[in-house]
Amino acid sequence: MRISLETPNQPEVLQLIEELDAFQKPLYPAESHHGIDIAALSAPHVLFAVARDAQGHAAACGAIVLEATCGEIKRMYTRPANRGQGLARDLLGFLEGEAKQRGCSLFALETGYLQPEAISLYERCGYERCGPFGGYAQDPNSVFMRKNAG
Repeated sequence: MRISLETPNQPEVLQLIEELDAFQKPLYPAESHHGIDIAALSAPHVLFAVARDAQGHAAACGAIVLEATCGEIKRMYTRPANRGQGLARDLLGFLEGEAKQRGCSLFALETGYLQPEAISLYERCGYERCGPFGGYAQDPNSVFMRKNAG
């Protein structure tokens, strides 16, 4: 797999994001959805990465929204056929590395409590549970996590 920074506004990448939304939207009420749209993903302070297979097909994506010293992980998704290969871990590491090069010293994220695979991935990658951060409010459907860039 090849991971690189790309624009999210590509048909194949948009399909990944649509698959992510189709998976998450039935799990939680509308007020507990915290995804960001394509316009926000295309902003200059957002790093958007795509993992592509040997044929060049998009297999996974993820983003990190850069603030002064903190980066928020957003829109992480791996196609079901590509799971179990460490791709999400590699994608997360790639995003963290890119953000560290740009001055990030802390990473944070919000995910849903009904996504144990995602929570487990983040824990294995050094993230610890914390309270709400930024503009988030306490939400029983949310799990908030953070990690020092080290």
